[in-house]
Amino acid sequence: MRYRTLGKTGLKTSEIGYGGEHLHGKPYETADAVLNRALDGGINIIDVFMPQPEVRSNMGRAIKSRRKDILIQGHIGAALDGDGQYLRSRDVAICDMFIRDFLERFETDYIDLGMIHFVDTDEDYTLSFDSPYIDYVQKLKKEGIIRYIGASTHDAATGIKMANTGLIDMFMFSVNPAFDLRPELDLDRMFVDTKPEKLQLDPAKSNFYNLCAAKNIGITTMKSLGAGRLLKAELSPLGFALTVPECIAYALDRPAVSSVLLGAQSTDEVSQILAYENTSASERDYAKAIQLGRPQLGGKCMYCNHCLPCPQGIDIAAVTKYLDMAKIGGGEIVNAHYGALPSHGGDCTECKNCEKNCPFGIGVIENMKEAARVFKF
Repeated sequence: MRYRTLGKTGLKTSEIGYGGEHLHGKPYETADAVLNRALDGGINIIDVFMPQPEVRSNMGRAIKSRRKDILIQGHIGAALDGDGQYLRSRDVAICDMFIRDFLERFETDYIDLGMIHFVDTDEDYTLSFDSPYIDYVQKLKKEGIIRYIGASTHDAATGIKMANTGLIDMFMFSVNPAFDLRPELDLDRMFVDTKPEKLQLDPAKSNFYNLCAAKNIGITTMKSLGAGRLLKAELSPLGFALTVPECIAYALDRPAVSSVLLGAQSTDEVSQILAYENTSASERDYAKAIQLGRPQLGGKCMYCNHCLPCPQGIDIAAVTKYLDMAKIGGGEIVNAHYGALPSHGGDCTECKNCEKNCPFGIGVIENMKEAARVFKF
């Protein structure tokens, strides 16, 4: 298993993580087998948004002996109503009751990543950040009950607002090609069987990824397979199918992403997820799959590095990524990362090998010139 640093937290996360939702309603024996297969395979981060007592108890019991080796994302505001139905709450008393329940059922005294649960709209933002709820979240961090403050969102604009508060250490965000390449899609329409005439990277999501990278805010992902729809051409909102390795590689190539969290209900499914670690570069090649499916995509670098090799040794994707970050106000951190590269935009000799290799018709040479102008070398 390969590991990445989760932004400013400094935590090392496995690039493949586990999303626990599919363990809801499963017996303890399944939770035990699935979680320990994941941990044995090197996974060290799990997300638990579910408030139901049985799944929390089962998961807590399954990982009890290995708690110190696991990073847990626990959600602040995921609760149950009086009828036992899932409820998203910002009531501090309710939130605290379910956080205490979480700690008890997981037999732990801390949560690594305390997630501000499900913030997708301006109304969600107001309820979360202009209320006693955010004071409660900060109190949990001050007391060591949560180590870092995270937030889960599906909306880039709302994510940008949260990133700019200075309070967020990391995000859980929906990352997959359908969300990024079809800007008109929202969650309700993602699975509508309509085929796009044209694909184009959503500038809002690109700005969100780059802002997080510039601010050193790490991202873990959800919905990276589009609930399995992206794997079937007849169901995919892209109009063509991708494979599991292609979807994982796509998510891992987005700026600031540390770990792709995937669900599994059996040890066989966990093994299929873990198999990504042994796939070849060609098996992970989402760029060719997208280019073949919709060759008219173009205009925005996807950081896929198909433009390489460069005779000057320029890491073209990295240079372009730092350029994109600088455009949204990257600051000294971005300047330092760009400066640390062995070769820079100003080293480009305009040989055009990169533009011949690019599957998406990007103006690589102009990007290198712009990087040289922005960073001054």
